[in-house]
Amino acid sequence: MDSPLSQLVAMTRQLGKRERDYVILSEGNTSVRADEDTFWVKGSGSRMADVDQQAFVRVRLAGVLALLDAAPLPEWMYRSHLAFAMAGPSVGIAPSIETALHALCLTLGGATFVGHTHPTAINAIMCARDAEKAFTRSISPAESLVGREPLFVPFAPPGQPLAWAVEAALRSYVDCQGEPPRVVLLQNHGLVTLGASPQEVIDTTEMVVKTARILVQTYALGGPHFVD
Repeated sequence: MDSPLSQLVAMTRQLGKRERDYVILSEGNTSVRADEDTFWVKGSGSRMADVDQQAFVRVRLAGVLALLDAAPLPEWMYRSHLAFAMAGPSVGIAPSIETALHALCLTLGGATFVGHTHPTAINAIMCARDAEKAFTRSISPAESLVGREPLFVPFAPPGQPLAWAVEAALRSYVDCQGEPPRVVLLQNHGLVTLGASPQEVIDTTEMVVKTARILVQTYALGGPHFVD
């Protein structure tokens, strides 16, 4: 069986394919739980479509999650703390500024693999005024394939503010639903999918993006007809 890191590289390349229109340039990041104490996350600056194992850094969960209890930090200091949380040496690669988001999805979210992308179809809705309403109900039976209601997180800047917003939203969701979400929608930002395997992350991303493309087009004909 391929190592978790090898599986993460393959999943990241799939999500980063240019024809999918999920990310451009160095957008997006992915992660996988390595063991009880650490995880791999894509470093800053690399293109998802072109990654290899050297594009990822291994970080300590405890070191990253500790930043959630810290006082507000300027971005440069926050990035420095993320670098201190690395579990091993890395040549010229720093953890993504969204590393804490991944740590939360791998712990509170119960995921093994996480994919964070910025699909055009998703952000056409996430950047709209009534973004949250669009995903509150189903527009087709096929949506049941991804299961569970998406978690909507109001806009917060990347880094520590986003981590705080995601933590609060995840805790509230789990308290209410009794289980974590598979889909997290970040207002004015993008999409996060949580899964037990790379294929689950890819399948969920594909289904949510397809739903978003359909939703956008329904508004040209008076709005969506929900089926639930």
